[in-house]
Amino acid sequence: MKAFIAEFKEFINKGNLLGIAVGFVMGTAVAAVVASLVEDIIMPIVAIPFGEPDFSSLFVVTINDSQLKFGSFLTAVITFIAIAFTVFWMLKAYNKVTKGEATAPPGEIVLLSGILEEMRGLRADSAAGHDNPN
Repeated sequence: MKAFIAEFKEFINKGNLLGIAVGFVMGTAVAAVVASLVEDIIMPIVAIPFGEPDFSSLFVVTINDSQLKFGSFLTAVITFIAIAFTVFWMLKAYNKVTKGEATAPPGEIVLLSGILEEMRGLRADSAAGHDNPN
């Protein structure tokens, strides 16, 4: 149990937790904006020909007290496509503003291997006497 608690303390203190929390909060905020855009603007435009933005009451087939709700499925598909398109559009706009693709920061292994290579280079220079001014 002590090992588990020590591992948990190490996880909390790494600093990555704060980045994850910020990302989660920002993701939730962006999700609310995208959901509002889709529900309040895109779906009413899509629904103009049918007279209502929610198709759940349309295309319902009842067979032996069982209902097949094709309208609800159609609403979910249209909402998915609208959200995917909105996120795609937002990423394209972000990439245009930042002049390129967003890249993930290098992982810990990449950073540690780079530091190790630098240390090896310094050690080799020191062994060869390059840092000695005499």
